[in-house]
Amino acid sequence: MLIRLGYDIRFYMAARTAFVAMLHVHPSRTDDLLEPDHMRIESGGTTILPDSYLDSFGNRCSRFVALPGELKLTSSTLIEDSGAPDPINPRAIELPVEQVPNEVLRYLMNSRYCEVDSMLHIATDLFGGLAPGWQRVQAINNWVHQHVTFGYHHARATKTALNVYTERTGVCRDFQHLAVTFCRALNIPARYATGYLGDIGVPPSYTPMDFSAWYEVYLSGRWWTMDARHNAPRIGRVLMAVGRDASDVAITTSFGQSDLTKFEVISDELPGAVATQ
Repeated sequence: MLIRLGYDIRFYMAARTAFVAMLHVHPSRTDDLLEPDHMRIESGGTTILPDSYLDSFGNRCSRFVALPGELKLTSSTLIEDSGAPDPINPRAIELPVEQVPNEVLRYLMNSRYCEVDSMLHIATDLFGGLAPGWQRVQAINNWVHQHVTFGYHHARATKTALNVYTERTGVCRDFQHLAVTFCRALNIPARYATGYLGDIGVPPSYTPMDFSAWYEVYLSGRWWTMDARHNAPRIGRVLMAVGRDASDVAITTSFGQSDLTKFEVISDELPGAVATQ
């Protein structure tokens, strides 16, 4: 399967402002790209070449300075995907904390939107009596999916997992924050993920395309994709970034005033297309 990925994101900048953008396909999918994954930056009528680096989570980032006027970030690339749904493994097991690799330990701890300590007793009451492993993570997924109502009007930049549990509303990132926090409270490493997830293999949503959020859990010595919002394996998921929560994977961070004026994202399967490499 071939998927066309891209975006057109624009801001109005009142002054010269430093930016960091996390808008590239994740390095783990680089070998699947059939076209360059370049971000074109036009700022104040000038084309800007960013500095690129990998952050501490292994995400590819671009750093640049925007000029006064319109800032335009655009990209179009083509990726080959297996077309298979997210893998599942009902036999996957939880690891004792003492066996969790050093680099995974941080995904057991508190973070900006995931207050593990405040939700320890809640998670234990709800899921502590269940058999550990895949089934317990799936039970967490089921609970969040069933008890939280989705709606864009419920979005709030400061909403944490505890807020989501209390209010029972949110957008996709809120579903994932709550599930991540439940997992960590039960000593299951979990990390937040973001990327492209188009309406491939499912009925079209007829809502504007956006980047999507999901999460990953560490079971049987590897990471597995989970999605509390959709609660079903999906096709054509393309990872961009991972972190402790949404604060680590913001698609853009401006160190000053920036006013969003346009936001378009595409993730479309190319019908009848066949990969040539």
